[in-house]
Amino acid sequence: MKIKKDITNSDWVSLIIPNFNGEKLLEENLSFVFEAFANKENKILEIIIVDDASNDGSVNFIKRNYPDIRLIKHKLNRGFPAAVNTGVRMAKGDYIALLNTDVKPSRNFLVDSLVHFKNEKVFAVSFHEKGYGWARGYFEDGFINHEQGKESKSVHETFWVSGGSGIFRRSMWLKLGGMDEKLFTPFYWEDIDISYRAAKRGWLLLWEPNSKVIHEHESTMKKISINYRKRIQERNQLIFIWKNITSPQLLKRHFAGLIKRISRHPGYLRIVFLALKKIRIVIKARRKEIKEGKISDEAIFAKFKND
Repeated sequence: MKIKKDITNSDWVSLIIPNFNGEKLLEENLSFVFEAFANKENKILEIIIVDDASNDGSVNFIKRNYPDIRLIKHKLNRGFPAAVNTGVRMAKGDYIALLNTDVKPSRNFLVDSLVHFKNEKVFAVSFHEKGYGWARGYFEDGFINHEQGKESKSVHETFWVSGGSGIFRRSMWLKLGGMDEKLFTPFYWEDIDISYRAAKRGWLLLWEPNSKVIHEHESTMKKISINYRKRIQERNQLIFIWKNITSPQLLKRHFAGLIKRISRHPGYLRIVFLALKKIRIVIKARRKEIKEGKISDEAIFAKFKND
């Protein structure tokens, strides 16, 4: 499919899809992506797929069936954050829409989201995944957790914008240095991390109910061991807290909660040791957050306290 774009206007979108062994999902979902691409109101300038060293037939499928896609190939598997960052660096658009291979966008899924970027403080907008609402973040028993808010017909602030179904302002993304590959590879918490860093700088994160997509959650993770995924999730949760929480009061609560968790579940020490392996990188990143953060941790969590 060949679609010519007039790039004389600004505010174009680069649509980026990271892929690893996702041939079957690409077969199922790329037709929906191209229907959205054909809709001029979405202002999609280009579709970029970053292949993270797949060993299935993904690359040949893309080349054979979708020659207009900008295909970028990693020689080595570098993980989800690196694949996304590669796509963003190569993108030509003012905004970057991120879709996982297991996401089906509606034909006009970007139209209402793009309107929000008229507000210069908006960093990102999360799409409305069928069955899910905006994200609520909360600090409980010394740990940060998140859950889905209720679906509604109104725009809502959100704790984080999904790296698999959201749109981001590219200039702000680059100022933040992108997703943190050093700490959150291969996956999990990387999109929460970049969202939280944006919020700490006073930028806005929104959820748009009319930007509809269908996301078959965990379709890309089925071949990965559940135990391995759980270890990475828990390790990255710890890394996120150590890197981003700068409030002395919340840190005290965290370490009290950490000791309590270890005493009740000694096996959790393994997670702590996994996180401690990256402590030097964490400390360096933490210094940057202390220096550049403008909004308190308490103020961010207060936004979602009564929702």
